[in-house]
Amino acid sequence: MATDLRDADAFVERIAAHADQAAIEFVLLFFSKALFDADELARSFARHAPGLRYGGCSTAGEIAPDGLTDGSALALLFPSAAFLVASALVEDISDSGLGSVSMEVERLKLSLLGRAGHAARSNIFAVSLIDGLSFAEERVTSALHLCLDDIPLLGGSAGDDMRFQGTDLIRDGRVGSDCALILLVATEIPFRVFKTDNFVPTEDKLVVTGSDPQQRLVYEINAEPAVAAYSAAIGLLPGDLTPLSFAAHPVVLKVGGEYYSRSIQRANKDGSLTFFCAIDDGIVLTLARAAELVSSTRLAFQEIEAKLDGIDMILGFDCVLRHLDAQNRQVTRQMSDLYRLNKVVGFGTYGEQYRSMHLNQTFTGIAFGSRASRARG
Repeated sequence: MATDLRDADAFVERIAAHADQAAIEFVLLFFSKALFDADELARSFARHAPGLRYGGCSTAGEIAPDGLTDGSALALLFPSAAFLVASALVEDISDSGLGSVSMEVERLKLSLLGRAGHAARSNIFAVSLIDGLSFAEERVTSALHLCLDDIPLLGGSAGDDMRFQGTDLIRDGRVGSDCALILLVATEIPFRVFKTDNFVPTEDKLVVTGSDPQQRLVYEINAEPAVAAYSAAIGLLPGDLTPLSFAAHPVVLKVGGEYYSRSIQRANKDGSLTFFCAIDDGIVLTLARAAELVSSTRLAFQEIEAKLDGIDMILGFDCVLRHLDAQNRQVTRQMSDLYRLNKVVGFGTYGEQYRSMHLNQTFTGIAFGSRASRARG
């Protein structure tokens, strides 16, 4: 269910009414900070649904049942008849080591397998929601992957409507930033974890020759000021760079024979570039061009639908740069219709997690088969 009304009590009351009609295991929330304050949501749950377990994060756009939207909130209700969910909120992820993540994952595995039975291990997936301004997504994703063994992982980095000031995560009354929300979900419903992107590498190479990895800052590319070198490579003046420029001209990194985006967040006044992903001296980036967005996404959905023999719904994490690319190409309506037709719900992210990788300019999703009970959005 979704809302664009500034009334957290009314929104949670609707959720509670659904929970009264059918036993709900967990509520997954995505919300714009322009609509709801996370503390306000927590107070509303305490008033109207005190026994209901929930968790979620703030967004950079939402994917509601009716398609793409901004400034809204949505709730995905997982019925207990079809799902078992264990959740944890890991705090201070930018300062703490990976041990806290590992401990929480082990605790969640014991909790979930204790309820579902070890035979259900092959029917478990993991979801991560991570503060998109923490600079910690790579470390958290790597720690999760190591502890999850063969359990597939996907997720998204929380956003704040492209303000880049602070994101919010929420779980059962606790609210914070610099956090990661981890879910382990067991279900008998058939599912597939997948990803898709729409960039095509070119022959143009950009070598990082000066950077601050801790802050994801690049000062020099090809021994020139980063903004000047990048803008020259894409044929623009430094003063003309906008988020749309970064969406239309991504840079990618080749890892294990496959290209992954290392998207640029913003150009800074000192001539440096801030990235959404980890960056370091000596990295060779390849300039890419954005391919046709609608057809590449439609093809990915068609392929996953064929594997599942039908799609009941898709939980999706969609990079905000893909939203900007759609706006720039004037295909936002087509993308929105495509998501609606394929029953996608999710949010616009500052980064995506897929198995062991933290990515950019990518759609990561989990599709549920149509032959069984579903999570109601």
